[in-house]
Amino acid sequence: MNAMPQPHGDSSGDSSGDTGGDTGGSLVKVADLDDLAPKGLKIVKVGRKQIVLFQTETGIYACNNRCPHEGYPLAEGHLTDGCVLTCNWHNWKFDLESGETLIGGDRLRRYPVVVKGAEIWLDVSDPPAEEVIARSLENLHDCFRREETIRMARELARLQRAGGDPLDAVRAAFEWTYERLEFGALHSQGAAADWLALRESHARDEAERLSALVEIVGHLCYDSLREYSYPYSPERAAYSPDALVAAIEAEDEDAAVAQIRGALAEGVGFAGLERPLCQAALAHYNDFGHSLIYVIKTGELIGRLGDAAAAPLLLALVRAMANAFREDLIPEFRSYAGALVAWDGTGAERPSAEDFVGLSAKRAMALTAGASGDPQRLYQALLEAGAWNMLHFDLAYQARTDGQISQNVGWLDFTHHITFANAVRVACERYPELWPQGLLQMACFVGRNAAYVDRNLDTSEWHVEQPAAFLEANLRSLFDHGQPEFIVSCHLMKILAATEAEVAAAPEASTVPVLLAAVNRFLGSPLKRRHSLRSAKQALDFVGIED
Repeated sequence: MNAMPQPHGDSSGDSSGDTGGDTGGSLVKVADLDDLAPKGLKIVKVGRKQIVLFQTETGIYACNNRCPHEGYPLAEGHLTDGCVLTCNWHNWKFDLESGETLIGGDRLRRYPVVVKGAEIWLDVSDPPAEEVIARSLENLHDCFRREETIRMARELARLQRAGGDPLDAVRAAFEWTYERLEFGALHSQGAAADWLALRESHARDEAERLSALVEIVGHLCYDSLREYSYPYSPERAAYSPDALVAAIEAEDEDAAVAQIRGALAEGVGFAGLERPLCQAALAHYNDFGHSLIYVIKTGELIGRLGDAAAAPLLLALVRAMANAFREDLIPEFRSYAGALVAWDGTGAERPSAEDFVGLSAKRAMALTAGASGDPQRLYQALLEAGAWNMLHFDLAYQARTDGQISQNVGWLDFTHHITFANAVRVACERYPELWPQGLLQMACFVGRNAAYVDRNLDTSEWHVEQPAAFLEANLRSLFDHGQPEFIVSCHLMKILAATEAEVAAAPEASTVPVLLAAVNRFLGSPLKRRHSLRSAKQALDFVGIED
């Protein structure tokens, strides 16, 4: 019989414990030739490994009995064309001689076979850890072609079991995907820092820690799936904070990228970039506040992944900022520029959250500018006003199918005020000169959402009696959130992380009960994500007036 060539593919498996036979060097005796005679195959156990032996016209082959797809027994499969093994459950096919997976994704672990007289011996030794780690990263990248999230989990588990750093997979995933994001950083980058923090602070076992990593790489895969490559300019310029701000303001992506490349080449880390990035993010009401959130979360992410991950993260960030929508230029928020001029830091008004209820964006900004003398107090009032709006969101707006496009409002419009507010507090406590921009943009949120609330709504059922227990239970639920859309799960992550941070920052503030009740109602209410009929009606209306 032919000895099987050196295997490729899955290198996982524990060879400790009962060998199931005598050993000779690195070989293990597993069966006699006669054992294969009745069916042409035999299942053997070597430690925790379950291996199936196949006798074919070209030799004896050995492989894991579990199909790498979903673990069904390959001994129940069938052979064709000599040594092509088919799993009968989902038609995955493997060439036992070459090791190639003909149909399917994962490789099949094979074992070299040596026949000594009438005895069958296997080499069940595992390849070096470095080889397993490298192969796991290669296979993980292959998962991105077809969004195979279950397979991603297996490859991450293999990498970690071989002693690799699982965060290397996250670093690699950002490297694989950042050029495939046409308009730069998305929620997948914004939420990754929170997933890593959750993994460290709330995971109780390896499965939960792995779940958080799968969420990150799976979301990056989804965002980049079937996207073209959009390379960044290779140019580099001498770093200047003012030049970076100016490039983003001019919507000049190439110039902003050159500044980032120059800063990194000069050894300027995120700490030296954060201030101008925050300035640029708050120069306008950018992307409904996303720009500032992404700046803060990118900094946290680099802090967790290290400077080796800085380049792809920062390049994606400044691409997003250079391409950001500028809502302060539309009529609803156009008074922002005037309110910013009116801010003088001496405003003596002391509005409460209740004073902001029902105000338009223009009036909310005017009241904010008049209270400029105490930014910290004003911050709590605006945060509470935004939480009150969220608590009183009129769900009829989410359900309706006959509104105008401008009234396409849902839960995430309200949760976003909280995540933006959290970013404002973090940024402005570090750089107090940015309080005017941050607070006025919070007022934009409050005024915009005020039109979609039910002031008479009875919200007593959503009161949270035990804040710590509420946050702990809901944060831990994220490891098994059950949401089919990454955009939903990342918003669950972001709102809970922001709420936890705000409660910790001011546990006795009057904001806390309102904020927790708002989050409780959001978590306990339906989230309508598909609006097929509304989209159809709005399309008909739009087309009907084109002429």
